[in-house]
Amino acid sequence: MCTPQRLLHAARLTAMAYVAYNGSAGRLGWARSRPCGPDWERGMLRNRRLALLITILAALAAAMAGCLPGARTPGGTIHLNLGAEPPTLDPALAEDPSSIQADELLFLSLTDLDENTMEPVPELATGWQVSQDGLVWTFQLRKDVNWVHYDPASGRLTRQRPVTAHDVEFSIKRALDPATASSYAYVLFIIKNGEAYNSGKISDPAQVGVRAVGDYTVEFTLEHPASYFPAITALWVTRPAPKELIDQFGYKWVEPGNIWTNGPYALAGWEHEASMTMVKNTAYYNARNVAIERIEWAMIRDGSAAFAQYKEGKLDVCDVPADELQAVRADPALSQQVRVIPYLATFYLGFNNSKPPFDNKLVRQAFSYALDRRALIDTVLKGEQRPAVSFAGPGVFGSPASDPAYKGVEYNPDLARKLLAEAGYPDGKGFPQVTLAYYTSQLHRQVAEFAQKNWHDVLGVDVKLDNLELRVYLKALNEDTPQIFSSVWTPDYPDEDNWVFQNFDSAKGANRIRWQNAEFDQLVEQARVETDAQKRRDLYKRAEQILCVDEAAIVPVFHSTHIVCTKPYVARSYSPFGNEHIDKWSLRR
Repeated sequence: MCTPQRLLHAARLTAMAYVAYNGSAGRLGWARSRPCGPDWERGMLRNRRLALLITILAALAAAMAGCLPGARTPGGTIHLNLGAEPPTLDPALAEDPSSIQADELLFLSLTDLDENTMEPVPELATGWQVSQDGLVWTFQLRKDVNWVHYDPASGRLTRQRPVTAHDVEFSIKRALDPATASSYAYVLFIIKNGEAYNSGKISDPAQVGVRAVGDYTVEFTLEHPASYFPAITALWVTRPAPKELIDQFGYKWVEPGNIWTNGPYALAGWEHEASMTMVKNTAYYNARNVAIERIEWAMIRDGSAAFAQYKEGKLDVCDVPADELQAVRADPALSQQVRVIPYLATFYLGFNNSKPPFDNKLVRQAFSYALDRRALIDTVLKGEQRPAVSFAGPGVFGSPASDPAYKGVEYNPDLARKLLAEAGYPDGKGFPQVTLAYYTSQLHRQVAEFAQKNWHDVLGVDVKLDNLELRVYLKALNEDTPQIFSSVWTPDYPDEDNWVFQNFDSAKGANRIRWQNAEFDQLVEQARVETDAQKRRDLYKRAEQILCVDEAAIVPVFHSTHIVCTKPYVARSYSPFGNEHIDKWSLRR
């Protein structure tokens, strides 16, 4: 706010700048006036009048920053909520949101995903080339990225050595090593002999298709062409780790005082189950564009408790519980701070396609058309989610949902009743009681209860609900899939391959829905090796049509949203993946 007091303060600072200039033989003595480099300082010495004018204007601008919309101030501390305690900061072992978010700031991948286009862009790599047959990918690395060590006792950050292609080779092979037990090793099976090494079929890591070609070039050989490979190299599991630290400390290499990092921030402190502190890596190659100096992470598991702290001013950014969104919208201040961001995750209901009654596609189609997704969102969830017409949502490469004209699956109660009658159950008569299993979660319970009532009202069928503890639920999915189950898929990379092939290919995917369709398998297997972008889109569109409409092997329900409140003084970007690039944020205060 531009107040008389601020104007008076500006005048005082201007005078202070003048005095500092006169008393220092032409050198800036006022800490808030920041010179732009040695050449600029030499220019000042050559022209004192120009220097004086610039000094005065700099002082005035600094004092008046709050009067100018969008003015950004470098430095400062931001207070955020990490949610849960990260089980690890080791990129090869991270699998939960807290660990992955922390790793996003501490370590670099070869590539990153642009937050707006979701296209791969260089990060640790400066660029890459692919061979004509699509099998060999060569990445050139930056030569100005260093491992750094932060000493919590002294507060000193020191460079250790450059990050090299040898670090990349070591870390990829370590993630694939069965002894590491990385749960995300499977995304690296696209690398030649990656799966064979991980499964123990071969024991020599030299046979794995990744090798350093000198210090700053790394070469990958793939099992098959994959135009989406640069999206895979953006994943946390591919991030380099320093071999000498792992040899010395084992899994404790990521603890404060031990850890080396190479990203925009360094780990300064970690009080387990309570808090984590990160400080700006001043040796980072792009440090001049990292504005926020310090991140203080709380670890508040309960979303409502965290949001209460936001409202008390103890957090600068916080997720908003969906059931509080209406109250936030009605609040004069909070309504200006809330934003609902599309999030690359899909909530769906899966069938056990191998057992009656859901081995009949007419029954599956009836259940899918009978679900009123819009009513679920508007009357129950109230999180401004988007009704799903396909499995993968907008923004995912190859998803038909990116085309506004694509209809996919929609609410059609008349068609639903007709299909169920054709299956032999007019008005639900004679239809057996079936069970919908879900794990203990408010969201999953809300969807299950709505679907239960919706299917009864539209189809006249009786659906029993079975609430399972997460571990029991996951065991059931892997061993004896329930008749209907609720699930959410959050992608590893924004390509249909990670959605339809990884989940539903009958031979190589997870296929928890126990579904087999030869045409679908052929389409997704062809699409993952196709290098022509439009041909891939066409193949995936047909595969999605089979999965969600023609066969209704699953019921896509909605595409998720991320509801977040941000204080007005935080200038920020928004990630559709949930891993925020805080190094691109700044504070305006």
